[in-house]
Amino acid sequence: MKREFCIFIVLFLVFHIHAQLVYHDASNFPLLGRATESAGARYERFPDSLKNISRAPLWNLSRNSAGMAIRFRTNSTTIAAKWVALFNTHMNHMTDTGAKGLDLYCLQKNGDWRFVNSARPKGKTNQVTIIKNMHPEEREYMLYLPLYDGLISLSIGVDSLATISQPLVEYPIRKNPVVFYGTSILQGGCASRPGMAHTNIISRRLNRECINLGFSGNAFLDLEVAKVIAEVEASVFVLDFVPNASVAKMKERMETFYRIIRGKHPDTPSIFIEDPIFPHTFYDERVAKEVRRKNDTLKEIFNHLKKRNEKNIILISSKNMLGEDGEATVDGIHFTDLGMMRYADLVCPVIKKAIR
Repeated sequence: MKREFCIFIVLFLVFHIHAQLVYHDASNFPLLGRATESAGARYERFPDSLKNISRAPLWNLSRNSAGMAIRFRTNSTTIAAKWVALFNTHMNHMTDTGAKGLDLYCLQKNGDWRFVNSARPKGKTNQVTIIKNMHPEEREYMLYLPLYDGLISLSIGVDSLATISQPLVEYPIRKNPVVFYGTSILQGGCASRPGMAHTNIISRRLNRECINLGFSGNAFLDLEVAKVIAEVEASVFVLDFVPNASVAKMKERMETFYRIIRGKHPDTPSIFIEDPIFPHTFYDERVAKEVRRKNDTLKEIFNHLKKRNEKNIILISSKNMLGEDGEATVDGIHFTDLGMMRYADLVCPVIKKAIR
């Protein structure tokens, strides 16, 4: 009886120690999805040099961590996270989990990424157990960061007896990432969780790093953004600005924006994407007319570039982007997870074919 009691005490103590969590600063692990290493804060998307150059709304949006992810490896039975949101964003058409939460994926033996669980935020300061009761074996993980908020700090919690280390598998491939530029939809509006933003879906399907330079309501072809994009040794550039850019802005800036990128990357494929055919365009005649005008302008400038013998430029029609059932948006404009998947279904094969 005494022996059994001692064994019980030992097992209890081992379990208790094992169950305690130790938090590790996420800055110790690789960060994917950032265009520049010269950002002052780790989880921001613009270099510090643009702070007093970019328009204030654009600069503030650049502080959102859209498209970024932390890669790590651990044998922990539990994975948790502590984080402090930068803005504590809350919107009436997007989940808090998508806007300021986290999303954990695990690399499978076949090279695919599988969703584990999300970390749902409760406010500005958060501490959440993402998954527990796992078998203690070494696994590779990717933790997606908030889409519509930034981070002041982030720590990853694992068992006190577990190890956490640098990833051993270089997936997604980081060499020659795909760079996306665009609007609120591209930034991730309104995915239910970070992993469902279409740039993140495409990254997992291609197993290649994707850089998200989506800026909600502010994809106005600002030329300093083109210069940031041009600094990336990308495999493909995806330019999806039409939902924000007016006809006048496209005529004024589109070719110059493109030339800044093309000047440094004369052979890299560049993909232009039309304005989506939003569900309410079937009823709102003014919006339908504006979408047609913008898409006609995009095609006009694209054809002008083709006539000037520009190589490796591709135009994707938005005709079949959202399907025919009108079910792919939350508000007639911003994509649900279904819309994000349909976008990825359309665009991903084109990117895959363009990558050399």
